[in-house]
Amino acid sequence: MKAANPPYIGRLAPSPTGLLHLGHARTFYIAHQRARSAHGILYLRDEDLDGQRSRPEFSAAMREDLLWLGLRWDAELRQSERLPLYRAALDRLLAAGLAYPCTCSRRDLAAATQAPHEDSAAAPEDDEPIYNNRCRPSKASPANTFVSGRNYRFRTPDRTEVAFIDRHAGPQSFTTSLDFGDFLIWRKAPDGDGCGLPSYQLACVVDDALTGITEVVRGGDLLKSTARQILLQRALGYPTPGYFHCELLRDNTGVRLAKRHDALALRTLRTRGVTPAEILAMF
Repeated sequence: MKAANPPYIGRLAPSPTGLLHLGHARTFYIAHQRARSAHGILYLRDEDLDGQRSRPEFSAAMREDLLWLGLRWDAELRQSERLPLYRAALDRLLAAGLAYPCTCSRRDLAAATQAPHEDSAAAPEDDEPIYNNRCRPSKASPANTFVSGRNYRFRTPDRTEVAFIDRHAGPQSFTTSLDFGDFLIWRKAPDGDGCGLPSYQLACVVDDALTGITEVVRGGDLLKSTARQILLQRALGYPTPGYFHCELLRDNTGVRLAKRHDALALRTLRTRGVTPAEILAMF
């Protein structure tokens, strides 16, 4: 007898570092519609790990704007309350010899807790550069243990293809050492004290797995991140969900929308009298 498909579980995953704009709205609307059409469960995941940019007022605003748009969710979680789960995943990778400390520059580490928007035409600085392996041990060693005040990288297998079929963008393939290298999974605290924070890649993988996400809907600028995350899923023994990467919305100059586009923020459009129906009609 054929096993039944697991129930659909999706997520909305905004970060409270600014106001939501039209690009966010379209992606979250698609995620909402796919979950509801499958009679599934939808999480709201507050990705508030960027302590320097996350603000309570942005967290409140994103909830208000999503509700105003007509989007509803079934459960919530906040990443800043889940740090022990991310540390446990890092410890597993260290014990397996798949993570190692890195002493490279702050510039390389600055955006590690943020989603690396890989839109080379618009913002190439947002993607993590291919690492030169300066801190990489000569061979994988299970002797590593966590030490506070250090940054850590995931040891990717050399020149290995990571392929998947995106449910919107179609077949995708990336090769380690060519498309990306050993990537950051943990960043030390800016002041050197405390245990630090997980990168976007590690926190995303842990949360998707532990909440049973069956499909990830997000922007097309994160296709390369999916390849990185598949490697982490394999290393941690997690299942790989389905992926649906949406096209990016761009301004009239062709640049992808970002939180600096205040004129296209949902909050700005609301104050101008634009209705939810008018916004949804744009999609």
